[in-house]
Amino acid sequence: MKQSSYRNRRAVELESDQLRLTVLAEGGHIARIEHRATGVNPLWTPPWPSLEPSHYDATRHPEYGQNVESRLLAGIMGHNVCLDIFGAPSAEEAAAGLDVHGEAATARYQIDDDAGGLLCRCELPEAGLRFTRRIGFAGDGSVVSIREAVENVRGTDRAVGWTQHVTLGPPFLEKGVTQFRANGTRSVVFDGEFAGEFGRQMPGAGFHWPNVPLKGGGAEDLQLFTGEPVSGGFTTTLMDPADEQAFFVAYSPTSRLNFGYRWRRADFPWLGRWEENLSRKTPPWNGETIALGLEFGVSPMPESRREMIERGSLFGQPGFRWIPAHSTVEVAYHAFLKPADTIPERPPLGI
Repeated sequence: MKQSSYRNRRAVELESDQLRLTVLAEGGHIARIEHRATGVNPLWTPPWPSLEPSHYDATRHPEYGQNVESRLLAGIMGHNVCLDIFGAPSAEEAAAGLDVHGEAATARYQIDDDAGGLLCRCELPEAGLRFTRRIGFAGDGSVVSIREAVENVRGTDRAVGWTQHVTLGPPFLEKGVTQFRANGTRSVVFDGEFAGEFGRQMPGAGFHWPNVPLKGGGAEDLQLFTGEPVSGGFTTTLMDPADEQAFFVAYSPTSRLNFGYRWRRADFPWLGRWEENLSRKTPPWNGETIALGLEFGVSPMPESRREMIERGSLFGQPGFRWIPAHSTVEVAYHAFLKPADTIPERPPLGI
């Protein structure tokens, strides 16, 4: 483990022969998984300057917008965890200081060496949770092993959202070029105007992965990143209930790299796909952002806590994780970044 600075942020680095990994001290985001031989990092780095969440002030930093997303957006990068909500806080929660996607993405983390890996810990006082993430390398060093634990420190049971907000960005992400595979099944489009006038997907439409219905008729294959001039949208997909493992793989023909994640389907049954293709014109987006979120978690949609609980389930699959009083839930998953000449239909079993 090496203390470092990354994009003007306090960070720690971990290296294998194949990869360079960077974790931010505030927010705990996995900001970089870089293939050392090519220098390619598939994860998204926003086009605006990055700011420590603890330094954010709405009055002094209007360039990040003026809403409940602003603190998170000021410091977002790569892969962050959404806990204990996946979506917006209620008006009352926002007044109490809760940000979009919960406390974990803006909290201060204690990061220590952990037998050659990283031990990342933070407290979520409003949620009454304690979050731990262990990160290390596996195999030949092209695989990142991640283990997480969420402890309910209070004497009341909790219904929580818990989503891995993995976001890809340029240069790995290219319009009309980058390819994708996932073992998805039943899917649905976000029931609302997610991208306003630039949204092409049919709101609320059900479909089978990967062919999403469009407003003007026809469908778009989500296995290829859009080549549209401007677009945006959100879909959610139930990962194959017949498969113990769930996964997504992204392939860049330009860099000749496969990047993806594999996890236990029972831990995170849903894969959200968030597309931002120059559609958001307000700060800090300013019509300049290309990003693709592949967000696997326990909740199908980004929504408030009340909406999450009232929805209850989708396609018969619960939309939140139940954590009893004074108990801990643990999960494990893997990321991988490997040279390749083509995209696999599914990653090797060893990943």
